[in-house]
Amino acid sequence: MKAELAMQAANELGEGIVWSQFYSEVFWTDIIGKTFWRFDPATQLGRSYKLDERLANFAMLPDNTMIAGFASGLAHYNLQTSERTSIAMIEADLPTTRLNDAKLDRQGRLVFGTMDESAGGPEPIGQVWSYDGQAVPRVLFGGVRISNSIAFSPDGRLMYFADTPNRRIDVFDYDPTTGTPSNRRVFADCNEAAGYPDGSTIDSEGCLWNAEWGGSRVVRYTPAGEIDQIIDVLAPFVTCCAFGGHDLKTLYITTARVGMDQRNLQSAPLSGSLFAVELDVAGLNDNKINYVV
Repeated sequence: MKAELAMQAANELGEGIVWSQFYSEVFWTDIIGKTFWRFDPATQLGRSYKLDERLANFAMLPDNTMIAGFASGLAHYNLQTSERTSIAMIEADLPTTRLNDAKLDRQGRLVFGTMDESAGGPEPIGQVWSYDGQAVPRVLFGGVRISNSIAFSPDGRLMYFADTPNRRIDVFDYDPTTGTPSNRRVFADCNEAAGYPDGSTIDSEGCLWNAEWGGSRVVRYTPAGEIDQIIDVLAPFVTCCAFGGHDLKTLYITTARVGMDQRNLQSAPLSGSLFAVELDVAGLNDNKINYVV
């Protein structure tokens, strides 16, 4: 199957895509471009908001507000007024790390990871964190170079994760009560894949859809870790995906153009755009933040 262009955006690093049933829109971030994007499938119109810092991840709230995972830490952020209230700085003692991938677990905790941007290549100094709104964010585990692919099974008892340079996707047992992962093991070996594992989402059948950075595709893995479907994308750097639409059967896909020279862009001019594909399987309803802000 092939994904079709939904909106031409020319994102440097489109990422973190989510569908909001509350707004009936798709939201994502261009991390390097410091821009927040939204797209309304009903009108086929998009909007963008300039930011003062790189936004790596977010969870939408009512009234155009969100829990924002900026490069330096978590904050409450209002898209209309640009008002920003800090929640917590993250890894302030590690100047080369920044926030990266995130997902809400089935109980509404924001689980997010960091990545290292050292000039010599990412070092395993990043961590994966959890924030429940009741206490300061806590570390779940460390030793991470580039955190990605955070996702949760439909029953919330499995957590998926990829440290992208390792070229594999891992799975943990996940305690829904405490929000604690354990028993880490390999879910899918991606060494023979076309690209590297990036952002993921879960469908209603418990299958994991993973965007492949450098692979020009999104891959569906069964709960047994086997590939059973591939979506081709007209861009090499596929970054993240999310189910949306009124029936949650449209897979929306973000891409990037960072590092591409003019020759690369001539061969893949839609890089950095938003793509979509209609599927027979549905995604899952939004996870809700479980606290009042």
